[in-house]
Amino acid sequence: VEARGTLDFRGTLGVDRSTPVGFTKVEVEFRIRSDAPDATLAKAVELAERYCVVAQTLKEVHSGWKRL
Repeated sequence: VEARGTLDFRGTLGVDRSTPVGFTKVEVEFRIRSDAPDATLAKAVELAERYCVVAQTLKEVHSGWKRL
């Protein structure tokens, strides 16, 4: 597994208000060595994308603020 992200610290540090805070892009690459047929690997990828808790969480991030 290799993960990469694009981040401009000017936003995070408040140096440039027009620069986004946090990662603007996240890429994850999985390398699979297998003798399995392509169809089997495609199905494994499909299921991993569907049931991966981390991937599903990152797809639907919502935040809310509440005054205490």
